[in-house]
Amino acid sequence: MITQHSLILASASPRRTELLRQIGVPHTIRPADVREEAPHPMTAEEYVRYLSQKKARAVARPGEIVLAADTVVSLDHRILEKPVDREAALEMLRLLSGRTHEVVTGVTIWTVERQETFTVPTKVRFCLIPEKWLLSYVMTNEPYDKAGGYGIQGQGGLFVEAIEGDYYNVVGLPINPISRHLETFGINPMFA
Repeated sequence: MITQHSLILASASPRRTELLRQIGVPHTIRPADVREEAPHPMTAEEYVRYLSQKKARAVARPGEIVLAADTVVSLDHRILEKPVDREAALEMLRLLSGRTHEVVTGVTIWTVERQETFTVPTKVRFCLIPEKWLLSYVMTNEPYDKAGGYGIQGQGGLFVEAIEGDYYNVVGLPINPISRHLETFGINPMFA
């Protein structure tokens, strides 16, 4: 039997766990140890669907509901994941400067009997970022565990001129559609 406390978050992201806490969903953290790479060329939507399903499968056990997500930044059909070092972060942020990009999150909710996967896109427009801001930003720890090399909820929010879509999706977990899907699995957010 699946209980309210059976939700497993297949992620070590502190942002994702905080967002689930924010909406009153109890959960256990069980990070998925999977290789994050595409088996063949994919669009951003295909890629995050594939990875969220792979993460969910990796941690799924009978009687549990698994929530897995993957978020990427997409610019000109190029997927920007987490930068590996300072130079990669600078390159990504210079590409994004003064332009609109898309943040896409793939979400999978998985039980042995049932699986649902969906994607949520959000458009984000950056200002023309002054070089001194970029150089200062990459000296922080913020860019290195975030798709596209920035965190909208942190100092990287300074670069954002506008967003079109779900703010929480850019943080890494679109809480409104996730709440609606979790309800169909018997897990209710705090207002249900």
